[in-house]
Amino acid sequence: MYLIFDTETTGLPKRWDAPITDTDNWPRCIQIAWQLHDGMGNCIEHEDYLVKPEGFNIPYDAEKIHGISTELAQEQGVSLSEVLEKFNAALAKTKFVVGQNVKFDLNIMGAEFVRENVTNPLQELPVLDTCTEHTASLCQLPGGRYGKFKLPTLTELHQYLFNKPFSEAHNATADVEATTRCFLELIRRKQYTKEQLDVEPEYFENFTQENPAEVQLIGLKHINLKKESAKINARLQKEQAVPVTIDKEAASQIKDVDFAHLHNHSQYSILQSTISVKDLVAAAARENMPAVAMTDHGNMMGAFHFVTAVSNHNKGVKAQHKQAEEAGLEKKGKIMKPIIGCEFFVCENHADKTRKDNGYQIVLMAKNKKGYHNLAKLSSAAFTDGFYYVPRVDKKLIEHYKEDLICLTGNLYGEVPSKVLNVGENQAEEALLWWKETFQDDLYVEIMRHNQEDENRVNPVLIQMAKKHDVKLVATNNTYYVDQENANAHDILLCVKDGEKQATPIGRGRGYRYGLPNQEYYFKSSEEMKALFRDVPEAIVNIGDVVDKIEPYELARDVLLPAFDIPEEFKFEEDLADNGKRGENAFLRHLTYKGAKIRYGEITPAIEERLDFELSVIEKTGYPGYFLIVEDFIREARKMDVSVGPGRGSAAGSVVAYCLWITNIDPIKYDLLFERFLNPDRVSMPDIDIDFDDEGRGRVMQYVIDKYGSNQVAQIITYGTMAAKSSIRDTARVLDLPLNEADHIAKLIPLMSKLGKIFGLSEKELASKFRAEDLEKINELLNISDGDDLQAETINQARILEGSVRNTGIHACGVIITPGDITNYVPVALAKDSDLYVTQFDNSVVEDAGLLKMDFLGLKR
Repeated sequence: MYLIFDTETTGLPKRWDAPITDTDNWPRCIQIAWQLHDGMGNCIEHEDYLVKPEGFNIPYDAEKIHGISTELAQEQGVSLSEVLEKFNAALAKTKFVVGQNVKFDLNIMGAEFVRENVTNPLQELPVLDTCTEHTASLCQLPGGRYGKFKLPTLTELHQYLFNKPFSEAHNATADVEATTRCFLELIRRKQYTKEQLDVEPEYFENFTQENPAEVQLIGLKHINLKKESAKINARLQKEQAVPVTIDKEAASQIKDVDFAHLHNHSQYSILQSTISVKDLVAAAARENMPAVAMTDHGNMMGAFHFVTAVSNHNKGVKAQHKQAEEAGLEKKGKIMKPIIGCEFFVCENHADKTRKDNGYQIVLMAKNKKGYHNLAKLSSAAFTDGFYYVPRVDKKLIEHYKEDLICLTGNLYGEVPSKVLNVGENQAEEALLWWKETFQDDLYVEIMRHNQEDENRVNPVLIQMAKKHDVKLVATNNTYYVDQENANAHDILLCVKDGEKQATPIGRGRGYRYGLPNQEYYFKSSEEMKALFRDVPEAIVNIGDVVDKIEPYELARDVLLPAFDIPEEFKFEEDLADNGKRGENAFLRHLTYKGAKIRYGEITPAIEERLDFELSVIEKTGYPGYFLIVEDFIREARKMDVSVGPGRGSAAGSVVAYCLWITNIDPIKYDLLFERFLNPDRVSMPDIDIDFDDEGRGRVMQYVIDKYGSNQVAQIITYGTMAAKSSIRDTARVLDLPLNEADHIAKLIPLMSKLGKIFGLSEKELASKFRAEDLEKINELLNISDGDDLQAETINQARILEGSVRNTGIHACGVIITPGDITNYVPVALAKDSDLYVTQFDNSVVEDAGLLKMDFLGLKR
C-alpha cells in the first residue's frame, strides 16, 4: 500500500532542521489530503480535510498562496483531533508514505501529532519521495547547487512525465492527485528499484500489465479555495460593514500640525537608495519640516555628514531670520532637528552563523548623544560580531543598549507586521508586548500606506493592537528616493546591486528579481502624508511627540589622543586630577633635547630658541602626545629593520620632529618654517605622513595594534561612488543596451567630467569650460538625451544615479588610534578578510569626529 499525502500550512518554519517536538517552530496544518493506493496503483480511498484553526489564525501571506482564509477554515474545517484520528487510521493501512518534497509534510503532521499527544507510526514508516536527485537527473533542469540539476517542482515533474503542466498547485487535493499520478508513472517507467519498493523482481512487469498506458488522474473535483475564501470574505464584510468614520475635528487639527519623515534611507544604504544626504535635508527643508530622520540599513556611515548638513541648513535659516528681523521682512525656513537612526536586522542570535537568519527589520533612533553612542555600539556589533549576509543584532544586544533610544516597529519586515502576515496575530501580539516592555513609552507602532494589499491587511490589526496595549501610532513612508519620477532610476539601482536586468519580472524564486511593488516609496509632502492618514490623525500628531524627545547634539569634537605611557619620573599627580598633559610635555622636552644633542652636537642659543618655541606651541595646542606616539612607532620600525622615509610635507619644517628622528631633514639648515606645520594662531591637528617600505608597513601596524589594543586601532572606510562613465555603463547593462552603444555614450563624456555638471550648464557656459573637441562630444551627448529611445533613457537615468555610493573599501594608508574602545567614539565595521576594525566614517570626517588619524604610507623599495 502507498499513502500519498500533502498539506497546506500557515507558512514556513524558521528552522528547517528543528525537531518536530519544537512545535513553536513548525507551522500549523490547515488542509490535508491523501490517497491510499494498492500495489497495482488502484485507489482504495481518498480524503480531503480543511482543519479548523483553534487558537491561531491563517496569515495573509499564506492565504495568498493557497487561498484558504481563516474564515473559510473556521466555517468548513473539522477539528484537528478528528483529522489526526482519520489520518492515523490511513497510516495503519499503508506500507509507505509518499509525497513531493515530503519531508516538510512529515514534519508538519509530526508536530501536529506531538501537539495533540497522539501516538502514530508516521515517523517510522518508510518514505518514497518524488523530489529527489534521481528525478532531477530525469528532468535535467539547470540551476541546482554545486552545478547539479535543480530538484523539480511538482509542476516541472508533471511537465516532464506527461508533457503537460500541472496548474492546480497549492491545493492539497490537487497536489496529491498530481503527485500520485507522477509517482505511479515513475513506477510504471521502472524509475524505482525493487529494493526501494521492497518488491519481487516480477512486480514491475505485473504493474505494467495492470497499467499498460500512461497513468491518468483519477478525476477528483477540486474546489477553488481562493474563490471560496473571497465569497465568505465578501459576505462577512457585508454583514459586519461599519461605515468608515473620520473624526472631522481631529482631521482638521492635523492641518496645522508639523509632519516629519521618520523612515528614510540614504545612499549609505548601499545600492538601495538614490537619496544623497544633501538631498534628504533639502527635501525636508522644502517642506518646512521640524525634523528629519536618517535610518539606513544596519549602518551609520552617513551620520556625521547628515548632522553636518542639517547644521549647515540651520545656520542658513538663522542668518536669514536675523536679516529678515533687521529688515522687517518675513522669516523663512525652519530650524530642523537631525534624527540619527538605523534600521537594524534583528535575528534570534547574532553570533550564530550556522544558518542564514536576516531577522526582522526594526528602526531605532537616538534621543540624544547617549542614545547615539548606543546606536553606534549596536551598529558596530552588527558588523563585527553579527555579520552574516547582512549586519545583524539580536534582542539581548538591544536590551543592553536600549537606553535613550526610540523604537519603531518597522515596515512589513518588522517583527510585529511580519508575524501578522506570516505567522499569526497571537504571535504578533506577543512580539509587540516584548517591544513595549523593552521600550515602554519610547515604542511607536509604525503604519505605512504605499497602496499595497498586504499593508491594507496588516494596518487594521496594528491599529487595533496599538489601541489595545496603549502604544502610540506614527505614520511613516519607507523612503528610498526623493521624487516619484525617480522610481525607475531607483529600480535600476536595485538591479545594479543584484546584477539583474530590469526586464526580469519582479517576484520571488527562480526567474524573478527583487524590486519594490510600486512607485510610492518617495519623499512624500506633508500634505500627501496628512491626506493618506486623515482617518487616523493621531498617527500624524504623534510624530510631534517623537520630535519633542529629540535633543539636538553635534558629532564634531576636538581630537582625542590616546594616553601615552611615559616613565614614572615624568608623571605629575595633577594630570590625574585635571586630565592635564604636564607629564607628556616634560617627557617630550626630554626626548627632544636628548635627540638635539645627537643631531647638532652643540645646542646653540638659536637652536635652543627654536626648540623652545616649537615645544611651547606644541604645549599650547595640546599635542605632545601626538609627537610621542609617532616617535614611538617610528623608533620601533627602525628596530624591526623597516625602512622609514625621510619625511614629507610641512612636517619637515619641525625641528622637534627632526630631533625625534620622525624626519631626517634639518629645518634649520634649509630654513624651513615650523608655522606651516603647526601654527599657534590657527590651531589644527598636526599631520605627519610617514613612509614605510611596503613589506614592513604591516609589521609597524601590528606593533601599534599590540601596544594600544585591537579595540583601539582601526583603518578608515572609503566609499566608491558611481562616476559619470560608470553610471552610464551600469545603467546600460541593466537596460540591456548593446555594449558598443553604451561604450560610445560613455566615451562622449570628457575625462573627470560629471553628467550633473554637463546638463546643468548653458550652451555659453559649456563653450567656456570645455575644449572644442570635447564640446562636440558633449553636444552629441545632449542630442542623444533629448530622444525617446533606449540610449536617451540610459543617459537620463544615469544622471540620477551618478554619485550614488556603489561600494566600500579601505583607505590606503589612514590608521585611527583612540584613547579607549573605538566603539565609544564612532561606529565601526570589519575590514574584508581581516579582524581589524574599520571606521564607518570616512576620511573626510574622522578628524572632525575627534579621531587621531595617522597616515602609514607604503613605498616599494
